[in-house]
Amino acid sequence: MKVSVVTAPGVTQVVDMPKPSVGPKDALVRMRACGICGSDAFYISIGGLRPGQTPLGHEPAGEVVEIGSDVAGIAVGDHVVVNPMVAPGGIIGNGGASGALAEYLLIEDAVRGKSLEVVPDHIPFEVAALNEPMAVARHGVNQCQPKPTDKVLVFGAGPIGLGATIAFKSVGVEHVVVADLIPARLEKALAVGADAVINSTDEDVAKRLIELHGEGEALFPGRAGTDIYLDAAGAPAVIDTALAAAKRGARLCVVAVHKHPVPVEFVNLMSNEITIVGSMGYPDEIFEVTKDLVANWEKYAVIVSHTIPFDNVDEALRTACTPGAADKVVVTFN
Repeated sequence: MKVSVVTAPGVTQVVDMPKPSVGPKDALVRMRACGICGSDAFYISIGGLRPGQTPLGHEPAGEVVEIGSDVAGIAVGDHVVVNPMVAPGGIIGNGGASGALAEYLLIEDAVRGKSLEVVPDHIPFEVAALNEPMAVARHGVNQCQPKPTDKVLVFGAGPIGLGATIAFKSVGVEHVVVADLIPARLEKALAVGADAVINSTDEDVAKRLIELHGEGEALFPGRAGTDIYLDAAGAPAVIDTALAAAKRGARLCVVAVHKHPVPVEFVNLMSNEITIVGSMGYPDEIFEVTKDLVANWEKYAVIVSHTIPFDNVDEALRTACTPGAADKVVVTFN
């Protein structure tokens, strides 16, 4: 089978590897779609995470083509999404021995609800491949502990921000606003269910939030009535803007990666009792989000900006790794 791997800093290749053999507790999945993540760009830039070749791809969706004699609850022909974190051979596509940018993926110790989950046949594979990154978004939302009466601002209308927007609405949040610099992304935010958007290039975010959410109680006037701020952008200006607008008791959740330290004014944090919480990965959400993905797949489909065949996987990786060239690239397989 063919597998996309990192071979040196900045270099990827498609190489031939043996098709995996299926043990009694395993399932073999024929890959049908795999999303490309920002972390893939990092792995490529540093030359991989393991000596020799690093297999890529940790956002898989595919079709079961073979199962071991001890596997229950899964049948040949099932369409599935995969939890890359629990693979005994190391995290799939994150330094482990296998990656999902390959024609086949062996699921060792295949247990439904733990290592993989079945999705209905009508869900397009390129949408099913969003399951892993949408679990990241759902964990960020869960970290915010939202209530239906909350008013929310999501910074960033990339894949995670859009996924978080869908998630906030799915759990019944009253009003969700999305801020971004790019008009096309704001259009996507409205398409997936945002109640309002803010173009932070030419709008005053705090002023617009007061118009949308009212004025909130705080030590000093001019704070917005927004309850939750979610940073899915990773820019220092986001933290500054959120904390400058935050009312007493507001929550700020950081799910985006910040490449440099961001200073925080602690007198503001203390006097207004603002909570800052981090979010990383998906401790429990990998298959929690699957139900929502199935129920709202047409909204999630908006997130995918490019589908590129595996025959052109190097083009897909270049596109995904070029800032501003794409929102979400999904590699598809025949």
